Amino acid sequence: MKMFTQTKLTAGSVFLVALCLSQMVKAQQVITIQQAVDNTLKNNLTIKQAQFSAAITDENLTQSKFALYPNLNASVNPNLTFGRGLDQTTFQVTNQTSLFTSGNLSTNVDLFQGFSKINQIRQNKTLLQADLTNVEKVKNDLILNVVTAYLQVLYNTDLERASKEQLDIANKTLIRENALLDAGNKTIADISQAKSQVATAELNLTNAQNALSISYLTLGQLMEMQPNQKFVVQAPLIDNIKAAPTTESAEEIYNNALSIFPDIKLANLRSRAAKQAIDVAKGSYYPSLSLGAGINTSYSYQFNYAGLFPQTSFTDQINQRLGQSIGMSLQIPIFNGFIARSNVRRAKITYNNSLNSEQLAKNNLNKVIFQATTDLKAAESRYRSTENAFMAQKDAFYAVDLRYEQGLVNSLDYSTAQTNRNKAEIDFIQAKYDLLFRAKVIDYYLGKQITF
Repeated sequence: MKMFTQTKLTAGSVFLVALCLSQMVKAQQVITIQQAVDNTLKNNLTIKQAQFSAAITDENLTQSKFALYPNLNASVNPNLTFGRGLDQTTFQVTNQTSLFTSGNLSTNVDLFQGFSKINQIRQNKTLLQADLTNVEKVKNDLILNVVTAYLQVLYNTDLERASKEQLDIANKTLIRENALLDAGNKTIADISQAKSQVATAELNLTNAQNALSISYLTLGQLMEMQPNQKFVVQAPLIDNIKAAPTTESAEEIYNNALSIFPDIKLANLRSRAAKQAIDVAKGSYYPSLSLGAGINTSYSYQFNYAGLFPQTSFTDQINQRLGQSIGMSLQIPIFNGFIARSNVRRAKITYNNSLNSEQLAKNNLNKVIFQATTDLKAAESRYRSTENAFMAQKDAFYAVDLRYEQGLVNSLDYSTAQTNRNKAEIDFIQAKYDLLFRAKVIDYYLGKQITF
């Protein structure tokens, strides 16, 4: 019975451990590069800010269109008077308390304002296109940030793995040195050297783990994830990384980017909007013509009426005092302190500045792309060199390790070979991800979907 109970508890413990492990795996969501991009585009607050700005511009455009319609306003003005005053019925001055109420309904429409309203609508349309393009620019920039952060996580993951392997080798070496010391084949200096290698490996592992945690935090922040939300990234298959680089020239990449890159389109739209602002400002040079119409009436009531004349009823007073009006207004600007001229000059300066900004955006894009293609070539060369160096150092360390076991190599030479092998591996990992990143940057400027 006791054995059965113990077996039952053991089975229950195994089930509980399995359940916990299952929950841990489930809690740590595996995210691909595409999922990381999609999550960022869905949740990032910077994108939402740009979208709110575009929504305001859209409302400005709608309002500028409504400004072409006539306005219609109504008003009611009640007044209670005391003492001597004009009787609104007899038009005699009397001493009385009376209530006088007037009302009117008026409309007005601008017939001509130097085409400023039409030009304002055109400018607002362009500004809306610019803000919508800015949303795409923000998304585009974030995609590159996500790719950078994602690859940094992958790099730090490999770095952590390599650091663990190096620490494992250092610990095994220390154990072997202690055994040889007990056998009288090693000295305290050899043990100290082995302990130094272990301490260095532990420090490297700690640094790698810290860097990995920070890179995960950076990627999670881009996706607007809470710090307690755990996830792991899916490592891409990059064994065939040598085939990743593109064959397009810098000129081809630049010409392609000019037509699709939102930064350039945004700068062009802002220049166009600035040019339209000049036409809006010039509207102040012209006369403005408006048409207006209205109806009005009034009603009065005397509270201490003497009875000399009967008070007219509300309906009769409204009808008797009903008046209509229609008229036109022509405003001709003659001199207003050169306000119109200053506004036009400022608009022209703004337009010239926007043209300069547009050209600056093109120049920066050209510089970045040419630098990216140069960096890609350098990354290819460095990748090949570090790969060869790592393979050579692995073989060298293997040979030294065999000779060390036979007592043909001292501890210092063994430590040096181990250090060289570790450094070569770190350099190779760094070069591998640097090449992958440089290749993805080129894809980014070509407008390709970034995948691994």
